[in-house]
Amino acid sequence: MAKRDAIFPAKRHALYEAHRYSAAIRSGDLLFVSGQVGSREDGSPEPVFEDQVRRAFANLRAVLAAAGCTFDDVVDVTTFHTDPEAQIETVMAVRQAEIGEPPYPNWTAVGVNWLAGFDFEIKVIARIPE
Repeated sequence: MAKRDAIFPAKRHALYEAHRYSAAIRSGDLLFVSGQVGSREDGSPEPVFEDQVRRAFANLRAVLAAAGCTFDDVVDVTTFHTDPEAQIETVMAVRQAEIGEPPYPNWTAVGVNWLAGFDFEIKVIARIPE
C-alpha cells in the first residue's frame, strides 16, 4: 500500500503543526481535505463569524489549489456549526458566493458544541483532475 501523500498550501497556518495533522491527503485520484476553520496564519480564529466562514472557505481554496483542484472538483462537503440555527443564514450566503454553479456537491451540516475555539468548520472530498 502506498504511503500517505500529504498536501499543504503554500501559506500553512499554525494549526497543522500545533495539532499534528495534514491539510489534505491524496489517495489515488481522491483528495481528502481536513476540516478547515477560519484561522489566521498564527492559528487564531477570526472574531467576526462571517469573516471566520469566509476565511475557512479561503483556507479550503488554498488546500484545494495545492492539489490542483478547485471547488468544481469537490464531490462531498461536511460542515460543522456551533449554533446552526443562528448561523445558517450567514453560512448559506457565503456558500452561495463560493460554490459556483450546479451541479452542487453533496452537503451535510452538523451541529456541534465545540470546535476548539472556532464556530464553523468545513471538510471536503474532491476528485483530483487528470
